[in-house]
Amino acid sequence: MSRKRFLTAAALTLPLALIFAGCAGSPDPASTGGTSGETTEPVRIGVVGAGDPYWETYKEAAAAEGIQVELVDFSEYTQPNPALSADELDLNQFQHIIYLATYNVNSDDDLQPIGSTAIYPLGLYSTQYDDVADIPEGSTVAVPNDESNQARGLLVLQSAGLIELEDGGSIFSTVADIDAANSKVTVEALDAAFTATSLPDVAAAIINNDFVEDAGLTFEDAIATDDPADPSAFPYINIFAAKAEDADNPTYLKLVEIFQTNKDVLDGLQEASGGTAVTVQTPVKDLVASLTEVEDDIRANQ
Repeated sequence: MSRKRFLTAAALTLPLALIFAGCAGSPDPASTGGTSGETTEPVRIGVVGAGDPYWETYKEAAAAEGIQVELVDFSEYTQPNPALSADELDLNQFQHIIYLATYNVNSDDDLQPIGSTAIYPLGLYSTQYDDVADIPEGSTVAVPNDESNQARGLLVLQSAGLIELEDGGSIFSTVADIDAANSKVTVEALDAAFTATSLPDVAAAIINNDFVEDAGLTFEDAIATDDPADPSAFPYINIFAAKAEDADNPTYLKLVEIFQTNKDVLDGLQEASGGTAVTVQTPVKDLVASLTEVEDDIRANQ
C-alpha cells in the first residue's frame, strides 16, 4: 500500500466552522405551494458517475418520499452545467463551488448552489512510484486541464515539493504559473477524464475521485493529497446546483435533504469514496456567499 501524505492546498480562507454547520430543514412542499405527494414528472439530475451504487439507493429514498428521480450520466465535467442551463436537467450534482463559479463567469450564467454534499480530497497517483520522493527530477506529471481542478492539482504538487508556483499559487494558478527553474517535474494538463489513463506514460497524475476506481486504483493508493478539513477547502465543497429561478423549489430542496440525511445514501457515498468523503451540511446562504466571492475574484483576475 502506498504511503499517503495529507497536504494543505492554499486557496480561500473561510472559517472551518462554516463547513460543518447544520442547515435549516427544507420546506414542506405541501406548505410552500409546491406539489405534495408523488411528482408526476421525474426530476432530472445530472451526475458524473451514475454507476456508483449509492445513486440507486438515493433514487429509492426519493421515491419513498414521493419524488421520482431520473439520473442523467455524463462522462465529462464540461457537460452537466450547459445541460442544466438548457433545461435538459432540473439539477446537477457533480461539482464544487469553484468549478461552478468558473462556469458562471465564463458562460455569463447564474446557476446557484442549493445544498452541500461533501468535500473530497484530491489525490496524486502513480503506478511507478510509491512515494513522492521517488519521482525522478525532470519527470512529467499530469493534472486536469479545467481551470478550478488544475489550480487545485498544482497546489497539491507544490505542497508535495514537486513544483514551485509563482507568488505561492492560488485558486487561479495554471501551468503557465509554474516556476520551471525551481520545479522538480514538468506538468502536462489533460482532460480530467484522461489523467488516470495517462499513468503508463507519466510519473504520476492528479486524478479526480470520479475516475480513481475506474482506473483500477483505490483511494489509499494516493501518494499525496490535500486536506479536506482545512478551512481553505470551503470553496471545494461539492453541491447540488439549480437554475437561479429554481433555487427555492421545495421539491429540489427536499431532494437535497434526502441526500444529506438518509443513512443508507451517506453510507453508500462513503463506500464509493473509499472513506475519504467529508460529508457536510452547510447553510445555503454560506454556499451562495462563497460562490459570489469566488466569482468576484475570478472577474478581478481576468
